[in-house]
Amino acid sequence: MTDRTRHLIGLLLGAEEDWPQAFESLLQRVGPVTIDGHEHEFGSRRLTIEPFDLNDPVRVGLVIDRLAYWYYHPREWLKKAALMNGTYLLNSPFTFQAMEKHSAYCAMLRLGLKIPRTVLVPYKNPLDNVRWAYTSATYNRPFDLDAIADDLGYPLYMKPFDGGGWRGVSRINNQDDLHRAYDESGEMLMHLQATVEYDKFARALSIGAETMVMDFRPDEPMHNRYAVSHDFLSPAAGHEAVAISRIVNAFFGWEFNSCEMLVKGNSVHPIDYANACPDVAVTSLHYYFPWALSALVKWSVFCLATGRRSSVDLHTERYFEIADDSSLDYDAKLNAYLALADEHFETTKYHEWCAAHLGDFDLRVRDWVAGPDFARILQETVAATYPPHEQDKFMAHFKGLTDHWVADQAG
Repeated sequence: MTDRTRHLIGLLLGAEEDWPQAFESLLQRVGPVTIDGHEHEFGSRRLTIEPFDLNDPVRVGLVIDRLAYWYYHPREWLKKAALMNGTYLLNSPFTFQAMEKHSAYCAMLRLGLKIPRTVLVPYKNPLDNVRWAYTSATYNRPFDLDAIADDLGYPLYMKPFDGGGWRGVSRINNQDDLHRAYDESGEMLMHLQATVEYDKFARALSIGAETMVMDFRPDEPMHNRYAVSHDFLSPAAGHEAVAISRIVNAFFGWEFNSCEMLVKGNSVHPIDYANACPDVAVTSLHYYFPWALSALVKWSVFCLATGRRSSVDLHTERYFEIADDSSLDYDAKLNAYLALADEHFETTKYHEWCAAHLGDFDLRVRDWVAGPDFARILQETVAATYPPHEQDKFMAHFKGLTDHWVADQAG
């Protein structure tokens, strides 16, 4: 009789329906995977929120979390599951809670990446606290907001130090914009960040050992922000964009994250790379949606079948040793960081394992995207997202782009 292990993947979800349905459908197409005579089967369940005893067992071996960054109760359940039950988490709440965008900027500046100049300014309206009035009167130094902005240079951006979902982000073109945005920031703690004259705005989605760098147009409507453009960066800039994304994720222990970068020629400037709930909606990713779901299934299956373990120990000193090596120039440091990142993600092992055990899975994904199940999910998503008079237009838009992906895979 064949030894068999049944692995269960937990989905901790917010308001999404499109990609969870796609994930569940594609996971069913993985089939049993046999390694050294041992058979591995995979299933999933959607996790619910309820009281839990800290000693309760946890059935799921891996969790894809889309909720805990915003909602504290499931965040604390994830911590318990990781610490007490060894549950594998694609995104660690330990680092996403501690390493918000501000800390992430600091860490990547420490590595010498080309982060635009950034200044943290005090609250406009501090959080209510009985100690605040005395502390403010005694210790708060007056500051000149206009002088800071002048020093950074216009245009610049004001955005919350912890960020999320473009909340509170403002482009600042002049002093009027500056004071209006600061007055409206209220109880949000804000960064002022210089911008970079850029040729392309790149957004990289990383899932485990895979990264897709996409041509992102932030001024377009959401359905049109990701351009289907395969060679929009030079080879050097493309390599650097992939490397930075993977380095960021390995450094912080994140496995499902997006990174935004401003690219000028061959120079890549990361501006946002702490996204606990990266965009994977079919109505925005469209052409790239099948790749994202395929990568998410393959990485989840790989982690469970190979017994990969997650850790809260980040070993940042290994990166800092490279950062402090004066004999290395920027490119050499980037490649040394990337080597650490590939070691962390077991990149070579992952691709070899997928080739050996999931050799025809990409064909199954292609056939599924071309079939009726995906068409139903797309139709339901369009119906839930757009008003009735726009649904035919958007259905044709997204179906055309995903059909384009199917044709490219066949080619």
